Amino acid sequence: MPKIIPIKDLKNTSAIAQMCEEAKEPIYITRNGYGAMVIMSVAMYEERMHMLDVYARLEAAEAQFAAGEAMDADESLRAIRAEFDV
Repeated sequence: MPKIIPIKDLKNTSAIAQMCEEAKEPIYITRNGYGAMVIMSVAMYEERMHMLDVYARLEAAEAQFAAGEAMDADESLRAIRAEFDV
């Protein structure tokens, strides 16, 4: 279940920092009952950014495969060996 806290609770920065490090998901901050911002630990942010990069690379690979730009493994190895004279 997501953690939701009012913006006035941000005054206690030590507790918020600890809450972010212990949380397994982002913490939602509300203002007047509406969503205002989301906070998370640096580790969680870096993990999310890494996963977004992985998803982008997978999407690019799927697009290449759909366009017929993919090679099978043997053909790819032959091309690498020829390029590097191995």
